[in-house]
Amino acid sequence: MTPAHRALGTALRQWAATGVGVVRVLDRHGFGTVEPGQLLAANAGGELAGQVYLGALDAVAVPLAAASVGAPGTRSAHAAAGPAVAAGLACSGGATLLGHPLPEAAATALGEAMVRARPAALVSTTDGVRHLVLTGTELEYAVGDLGGPGADDGVDGAVATAVRGLLRRGATTTERITEGGLELLVDLWVPVPTVLVVGSGAIGEALLAQAALLGWAGERVTALEEALARVTGFTEADVLVLLDHGPAFDPVLAEGVRGGRGFIGALGSRHTQTARRERLTAAGLTEAELARLHGPVGLDLGARTPAETAVSIVAEVVAERSGRGGSPLAAACGRIGS
Repeated sequence: MTPAHRALGTALRQWAATGVGVVRVLDRHGFGTVEPGQLLAANAGGELAGQVYLGALDAVAVPLAAASVGAPGTRSAHAAAGPAVAAGLACSGGATLLGHPLPEAAATALGEAMVRARPAALVSTTDGVRHLVLTGTELEYAVGDLGGPGADDGVDGAVATAVRGLLRRGATTTERITEGGLELLVDLWVPVPTVLVVGSGAIGEALLAQAALLGWAGERVTALEEALARVTGFTEADVLVLLDHGPAFDPVLAEGVRGGRGFIGALGSRHTQTARRERLTAAGLTEAELARLHGPVGLDLGARTPAETAVSIVAEVVAERSGRGGSPLAAACGRIGS
């Protein structure tokens, strides 16, 4: 999730107990290329969080958000070329906006997932009456239900399976689907990893290039204080790769594994890793905490160049996020790509 998503998640958690309404995009035409997963939220006091189409439809979306705290509804909205382009969109367009209340448990679960940068999905009937929130690495946790008059038994399980299929694409999306006789709107948010490279060198350059190729964010820092500050704010989607072998950077790893968030990896030979673990143990880290440290970081691909080493590192990150071991597909028994 982006910082904007985390801010939205914080608002959802804070407002959950007193009432939350959300506005989503049911249908749209025009505007050019726009990000899926558009969401505007409001509380009973009229405060707003999030955004729909960079604010170009606020004349309709904001009143709808306020009204949706109490009851669901839809509105049509349009933005001419001038206002749309001024807002940052490519061209004019229009949308059918769906507003609906989000119950306390659902708002809390969705907000928590956004704050912690975990995959999350908000599924509702297209009239906004019934809702289901799915969260977790494999969307294994569910809050709410879509059942009711006219719904097939087991509809929630069927919907969860369908949305997990969307999750395998690895990208945030907004979809209209039909399951169990219900017309549904699905907003799925998939966090994009941010790779923090600590240290300098050719491997770091290759790693940032590889991250960019995957559409991940990346940055490099070399100062201890800056690295500590970054790791302290880690979410589940963040990745640390420590290139520097010096003991001075041990506190960065300690902060990372104690925080319990994100992927914490460190480069270095087995001798370097052994010495590092001894220092971290002496500093008070437990075996459970040390088990979160990926070192030497990367899968065993026989990498010889900085570029190949970067591939091995991001491959381990992908495998870890997917709960896989990084074995050859030919040896796998499960579904390919799942």
